[in-house]
Amino acid sequence: MIPFFAAEKTLGKLAKWLRLLGFDTLYEPGIATEEFIENLENDRILLTRTQRIRKQSPGCKLIFVQSDHWDAQLKQIILELGLTAAQIRAFSRCLHCNEPIVAAEKKSLWGRVPDYIFETHEHFQRCPKCNSIYWPGTHTKRSLEKIREFFN
Repeated sequence: MIPFFAAEKTLGKLAKWLRLLGFDTLYEPGIATEEFIENLENDRILLTRTQRIRKQSPGCKLIFVQSDHWDAQLKQIILELGLTAAQIRAFSRCLHCNEPIVAAEKKSLWGRVPDYIFETHEHFQRCPKCNSIYWPGTHTKRSLEKIREFFN
């Protein structure tokens, strides 16, 4: 089973990396923590670094994140849940709003991406909700190397 997450506002970088791996991860730093937790679906795993939340939410699926560093946090989640490389869908979710991203026609993006990117890339994706545009760049290669490290 593929887990769904909800990351409290202190875990923004972890939330971004979980989304990058393709995991449905709620992250809403503008909402009060209590309200955020009250509105979670039952199947979401709450990720927190706050002792008070850990103690007040005994009925909630919860992982208390130990480290202050995103890479150690992600490693903890992978190990605790026994996540495997087969479960990830890298670069399939919007890093900003968590929506699944879709293929975009190159010609529809003219003027919406830098000219050099438009001229040198053939494959693009976009978020149907916030219209963020994605393309494979140097960050993709670095991210894939980091992912390999996590799952080796």
